Amino acid sequence: MIYVSFKCAQVTTRSRKMNEKKYYTPPSSEKTHVLQNIPDQAPKKRILLLDDDAQLADITRMILEENGYSVEVVSDGVQGIKKILAAEYSVILCDMVMPNLAGDMFYMAVERVKPHMCKRFLFMTGHQGDRKVDDFIRRVRGLILWKPFKSHVLMESIHAVEQKCSRG
Repeated sequence: MIYVSFKCAQVTTRSRKMNEKKYYTPPSSEKTHVLQNIPDQAPKKRILLLDDDAQLADITRMILEENGYSVEVVSDGVQGIKKILAAEYSVILCDMVMPNLAGDMFYMAVERVKPHMCKRFLFMTGHQGDRKVDDFIRRVRGLILWKPFKSHVLMESIHAVEQKCSRG
């Protein structure tokens, strides 16, 4: 909720975070208005995070949320498909090795139901040097993060996927 007060050529706004900004306007009689339902910022970009390592998924989710993203976490590709069918995501952060439906199989399923979302994938794995993973990443021209990764590398990779998608 934002409160706006008009006082003698000055407008003062206060947000929920108690940030105060002053703007100047021509003098008028004092009036106070309460403006309801004004978003503090643009809608958050949504990320689907697939990882069976709950601890790593939770840390990754916190990093992403601190950077302004809305994150949905699932532990395997089957749950991921349900989420994909129900919503759109800016980025899909997908572990390669998971139970039920691994990252490569999840990608192929998304390719069938929502092919436009395939360019939004950012894969991650702790299995560096695995020939099957390397071949798959080359085949789909995917981006990959090697676990463990640092938060700035995660954010740079997320931005790279977003830029790739914005170019079409």
